[in-house]
Formats: sequence, C-alpha cells, structure tokens
Amino acid sequence: MARLPGNSQLLDAAGRSLGSLAAVNRLGQAEKEAVYARLLPVRLFELLGIGQDTLTTGSGARLVNTIAPDGLPLARIEVRTRPDDKDTVFFLELSDTQFHQMELCFCIICDPDAERFDVDRDEQGRINWFASHGRNIPEELRAMRSGLFPNQTRRGLGLFADFFPLLERFTDSLGMEMIVAEPLTYDNAIRYESYGFDYLQGRRLMLEIDREFQPGGRYFARLDGSTPFRMPGMERTVRGRSWAIHDGIMDEPWDGVHIYKMIGRHAGINTFPGREQEQR
Repeated sequence: MARLPGNSQLLDAAGRSLGSLAAVNRLGQAEKEAVYARLLPVRLFELLGIGQDTLTTGSGARLVNTIAPDGLPLARIEVRTRPDDKDTVFFLELSDTQFHQMELCFCIICDPDAERFDVDRDEQGRINWFASHGRNIPEELRAMRSGLFPNQTRRGLGLFADFFPLLERFTDSLGMEMIVAEPLTYDNAIRYESYGFDYLQGRRLMLEIDREFQPGGRYFARLDGSTPFRMPGMERTVRGRSWAIHDGIMDEPWDGVHIYKMIGRHAGINTFPGREQEQR
C-alpha cells in the first residue's frame, strides 16, 4: 500500500502489483525501463534533450542506460551526454534489502560542462575506489580549492533535491516504508540529515565529531596546518570538516555509518547545528 498523498501502488502493464526491484526486473526491457525512468528528474531530461517516453534525443541518441538484470534485486541507471562518454551525468544504484527496504547505494550527479578533477584515480592513474586504494593529492587539492567535497570529480548540478522526492515516491509505490543508505563521507551524512534521515548506526560518532571539532577538542587541535586539508578554521564548515576527515584527522577511518529515512517522515536530525555557510 502506498502511503504518500496522491501516490499509488506500482503496477505492471497487466495490472499486477510490483513490490520490489526484483519484481520490476522480471518485466520486459521496455516496460522496466519505463518504470525506472520515473526516477530521473525532469530537469535532467530537459538539460540533455531526452524524451521522457523514448529516453533518446531528437536525433535518436540513446543516453539512458538501465541495467536491471532479471533474477537480481538491484538496478543501475546511467545517463551520459553522449552514448560513448566515459563519465556519467547521472548515476544511480539501488537494491532491495532482505527486510523489504530500498537501499540507496550510490547517487552521483555531475555537471558535464564543469572542470574534471581526477580524484577517482591515484597518482599513477589507477582507479582508487573512493580513495580506499590510494589518493591523488594534487587533484584533491585542486578540487578542494575549487569548492568541491571529497570524492567529487566535478561540480554537481543541484538536482539531488529534484531526485530524492522521486525516489521516495518510487519506494512508497513498491509498498516499502524505509530507505536505507551508507554515506561514504561526512558531508554525505550531513546532507542526508537535511532530507530527513536518522541513524541506524553512527549518530554517536557524528555527535562526537561535532564535539571534537569545537575549541578544546582533539580534532580542533589537529587543525594545525600540517597539511592543506587541516587548516585552522576548517572546523566551521561541512566541507572543511569533511576534507579533514578524508585526510585522516580522526582516530579511526570513516566507516560504519548507516542511515534510514521513513517514507513521508522527516527525522529532524542535525548533528552540526553551528555550521557556517559554505563559501564558493
């Protein structure tokens, strides 16, 4: 049963209820592509000149790639400015959980016209899997000084605010009550708080981070200029804190933070109430 006002249970073309990604993935290719297209913001279609019904441009170029294998409870949507582009403008990966929840695995939305920073590769050019297999310090410095957050290869498009209500309605239409996620960085966690998420695990850590970045705290003391990512004053912004954490300022690696959002409900969590407005 859908719970959001004006929303309804997702049905296939034969009128049968769909209650999971696995169920959607059993549909024919054209039908499941149409279902997953509901997750793409209208502004993205307009930006790239993609037809919402055809998922192609006026010249017939196929810019939307939906990977949703029959038999698997996961889906990936990739949108590019050109079919042969290496980078995506919009990348989304979702999966069903064993508890009938929607897992938001990844959502990356980039401005294709913005400068690229190769923070996703080490200094030898090898993929570094979100800096877990080596960092690219020169590119990270360029990215940070250009106002980006850790792991960002390009400036965003500001479309997450358009996308998330679509995900919430889609999740609701499958009869699910909860979206779960694992933020990869501190700034991701703070951003998810603003969309109504609470913590399954990690709220105590987030409060500890806020406390230890206050004057007198151990992370505050480590903002000593020993690296460009640990400059005094970085404790005042989400971006500054996130880069310092990315640089290893904490006593342990960033890990083990799990969050959830109940459909139609905002948790009202704010673990960094004293933040300053980001400067671009």
